[in-house]
Amino acid sequence: MNKIIQLPSRKESVILFVCLAVWLVVTAAFVGFRPEHPVLALLIGGMFLANNGTRKLVMALMPFALFAISYDWMNMVPNYMVNPVDVKGLYDAEKDLFGIATAAGVLTPNEYFAIHNCPFMDFMAGVFYLCWVPVPIIFGIGLYFAHQRKVYLHFAMVFLFVNLIGFAGYYIHPAAPPWYVMNYGFEPILGTPGNVAGLGRFDEMVGVGIFDFLYSRNSNVFAAVPSLHSAYMVIAFWYSLKAKCPNWLRAVFAVIVLGIWFTAVYSYHHYLIDVILGASCAVLGIFLFEKCLMKWNKFSKFVDRYTEYVS
Repeated sequence: MNKIIQLPSRKESVILFVCLAVWLVVTAAFVGFRPEHPVLALLIGGMFLANNGTRKLVMALMPFALFAISYDWMNMVPNYMVNPVDVKGLYDAEKDLFGIATAAGVLTPNEYFAIHNCPFMDFMAGVFYLCWVPVPIIFGIGLYFAHQRKVYLHFAMVFLFVNLIGFAGYYIHPAAPPWYVMNYGFEPILGTPGNVAGLGRFDEMVGVGIFDFLYSRNSNVFAAVPSLHSAYMVIAFWYSLKAKCPNWLRAVFAVIVLGIWFTAVYSYHHYLIDVILGASCAVLGIFLFEKCLMKWNKFSKFVDRYTEYVS
């Protein structure tokens, strides 16, 4: 006997497809249409209509979708059009706080690693930096399919919340990464293309331009503060402590956290200041969500209904 496919309600369908239409129109008008946009829209719409299980999955992944859309839509108004770009101030602060004394004078940690690097660390740096988004997302999906839906939604919503905090930081204090100073000096040159920096050594080693592809698509390089690279695995590690996870996985997450922090500096993509502020964003986001937003009755009821819907 064939199973009856349970279709979504008319209200649910209208809301979703209106949202998809608005996303596509706004993106096409103000950001630029790319082939992946209609493909994703068709995938989301198809999964929403397919059956109850895929519909729940689509709704559960909404925080990650909103993160991607928010990141894309920042191209509408680049942060350097909102506030002046900090290039020299951040560099001087890094040297004052964390400068390394050498025979050639005081160097920032990035400048030190530009001189002192090795193939093993180049390889490990690439491995760690490839984990920054995929591992948290895979962890979240794992929680979902392990039926730890409440922990999953807390994790996914905090992931989105921390990103929004970080994006606000990009606009409040636009800042150049260390590689920019190494290549261009202290004057901000608007529209500067992204740069693979020290991660280029990994690309050369493996013979595939992974990071070159990723950073060539970065349209705004003045978004170094805070380092969201340094935040994501902190969130994953925290919620691994709240979830039913094996201790070995938590240990792996802890190593990845430290590895990403080190790589951010080693590859000259971030200053230590950026890393500290990025990790602080994660801690702040977790605290505000769990201790403030979840104490707000209306918000906690919304999360409860959300959890019930995707369970």
